[in-house]
This record gives sequence, C-alpha cells and structure tokens, in this order.
Amino acid sequence: MTVTAAIVAVNGLIAESVLSEGLRSRILRSGFLRGAIALFLIAHLIGFGLYSLPSEQGDALNVGIVQGNVPTRIKLFEDGLRQAFNSYSSGYRLLVNRGVDVVVTPEGALPILWQGLRRVDNPVYQAVLEKKVPIFLGTFVPQRDGYTQSLLAIDGLGREVGRYNKIKLVPLGEYIPFAEVIGDLVGRLSPIRSSLLPGDLNQQFETPFGRAAVGICFDSVFGKVFRDQVNRGAEFLITASNLDPYSTVLMEQHQAQDIMRSIETKRWAVRVTNTGYSGIVDSHGRVQLRSQPNQFEIYTGSIVKSTTQTLYVRLGDWLTPVFAIVSVLVLLNRKLRSSEES
Repeated sequence: MTVTAAIVAVNGLIAESVLSEGLRSRILRSGFLRGAIALFLIAHLIGFGLYSLPSEQGDALNVGIVQGNVPTRIKLFEDGLRQAFNSYSSGYRLLVNRGVDVVVTPEGALPILWQGLRRVDNPVYQAVLEKKVPIFLGTFVPQRDGYTQSLLAIDGLGREVGRYNKIKLVPLGEYIPFAEVIGDLVGRLSPIRSSLLPGDLNQQFETPFGRAAVGICFDSVFGKVFRDQVNRGAEFLITASNLDPYSTVLMEQHQAQDIMRSIETKRWAVRVTNTGYSGIVDSHGRVQLRSQPNQFEIYTGSIVKSTTQTLYVRLGDWLTPVFAIVSVLVLLNRKLRSSEES
C-alpha cells in the first residue's frame, strides 16, 4: 500500500499541475510539479537506503527444491500420479544426497488425500523414512465435509509436525462462491465437482527448524496472510504453487508478489512451483536463485532465518486508514470554507 500510495501521489500531483489554469494556478502548477519531483526523489532515496542495508545475520538453513513439472491435465489421473511419485521421490533422494536440511515441494505435489493412501504404497513417504530428512509436502487433507489444499511439515521419522491449509481459494477454480445460494445453477455451468475448504487465518506452521510463514499460490497476493504469521514468530517464508499452465509472463507476475512479501516482512523466502519460477528470494527482495520454466528441476540453496519485525509487520496497513481520515478532513474543511464564503 505504501508503494501504491507513492505512485498515486506522484502521478496525482503531475495531473494537478497539468490541469491547473489561470494566473493563480500557475503558482499552484509550479508547486504541484515541484512536489511531484520532490516526492519521487524522496521515495527512491528511502527505498535505496533500505535496499542497501546489509542482510540479516542468523541461522542458515540449506533447502532443496523439487520442481516436478507434472502437467495439471494429467495430474489427477493414473499417469499423473505415477509421474508425481517418481519425480518427488527421486528428487527428494537426490537432494538429500547433496546434504540439504529439508526438501520443499510445490502445491499439490501429491494429488491424493494424504490420509487416504496406505503409507507403504507411497514412495515419497518411504523415501523420508529411509533418508530421515524432513520434507515440506504439498498434498490434500480431508477436513469435515471436504478437503484442504495443504502443505505438510513431515519430520525425518515420517511424523506430521506442522500443517498449513490454503486460505485464499480461487473462485470457480477451487470453490463455487455463494454455493449455498446458487450452487445448483453454478454447479451445472462449472466444471468443479467438489470444492476445497479454506484454511483459518490464525494458522501457525511449525517445522523442525522453527516457525515459518506459508502461502499457497493465490495466498501470495495477500500481504496480510504472511504478515500475521510473521507477527506470530515466523522466521522465514515458504510459498508453494502450481502455476501450470501459466505463461512465463504470469510466472514473473506471481514471483513479483512473493518478492513483495519478502520485502514487507524482511524475510528470506523459498519459492517452490510445479512449473516455474521456483527459487530463493532474500530479505531485500533480491532473487538469489531461479529455476528454468516448464521442466523438471532440482535446486539447492541457503536461506537465513530472522526475527526482525518491520514497521509493516508491527502495525499492519496503517497508511490507508490514515489517508482515509486525512481525505475526510480535507473534504470537510473545503465544505466549511465554501459555506462560509457563500
């Protein structure tokens, strides 16, 4: 919101300078233009100063990333499930052999109900029991009368020690809005045959390495999802997404959302997707590692855990209500002045 406010303010001042007319307005026009230039320079100087600060020093975590590249069109069928098991079990083993502390997989890496499959038949689970290295696994979990899109933290003994359920579901893609009111009508028009359930806003993702803030795909658009988790002690970010069949342009846009989440919270982020771009972003929003799109990839990298609390994390979106109050006061002042003049 701060970045948006700066952009709107600079463009608004330029627009006012262009629209001003008359002798008195020439002075205003000059003032508006000088204000736009000053605000532009001040905002960039502040940003450069923040960007130039050294990264946090803390405990490092070696992570492995598996970009499975399993096409969505086959994901829920036998061929897709077989490919997913092969990709993520082999990727996990290769990364563990490289000495990583944890392996991270994308959204829906295993397109199964986690409690619905015998663990002896799950090659990924068996690989974890064999190698004894934790994994953050994207899968589906039964909940009440439905199921959630989830990321599980599974320790080296195969135990689930943490779970995050996706909060921001995609309308008409993952659930039918107002289904209780118009469900029958939309059900006939939509390809969805079952809806996901959203996760709670107050979730905490516990891992063998401390608390992490997690977002799954569409969650990345909403800064509050990550801010709340960091405010409760999360030391690093994990985002798990599918992004198939996104173009590389849309992959860039989605990556940009995660970059903003790192800057807002001053946290390193591990970004894992099915098709790209996967990678690592540091606490200043600099991309340290990025995968090639639309192919199976495995990567290793390090992130640094942090306990720093930024102004945004501590106070939230304070700027928008402040501007709203100021705007109301300005409008009231104008109205009072116009009534006095009349």
